[in-house]
Amino acid sequence: MKKDIDFGLVEGISIAVATSADELGTPAWNVYLINNNTHALTNVLIASTGYGFVDGAEIKTSTLRHMFERVEGKSFVQIEPIDPGLFHLNNEYWVSYYVDSSIYDKKFIFVPESITEDNLIEISMLQMMGVLHS
Repeated sequence: MKKDIDFGLVEGISIAVATSADELGTPAWNVYLINNNTHALTNVLIASTGYGFVDGAEIKTSTLRHMFERVEGKSFVQIEPIDPGLFHLNNEYWVSYYVDSSIYDKKFIFVPESITEDNLIEISMLQMMGVLHS
């Protein structure tokens, strides 16, 4: 049972939603996993989903699952592109990974309207502007 697993404290891991110009010069939005630790993460599983209410109706996107065998220390991986039309929903990224034989698990939730121009910061590792969730 999940309740019987001793999950370690997640440190040094962030999720970023960042923007850059595509080949046509229009803004493209992508979601990234950032590993600020010096050690690698292995068997990284990320489940992403969007949910919320629009005009009183419940909305839920499909759940997408992404697997990365290894994410080196002081590096990042692109998880998925994201459509700005979903920024009005909760955008959840549930991250599970191993360091050696210990498992770690954390949910990162971007609440509705948190991914806006007003909240953009420079994310030095990505060399992009984005919204960072630690």
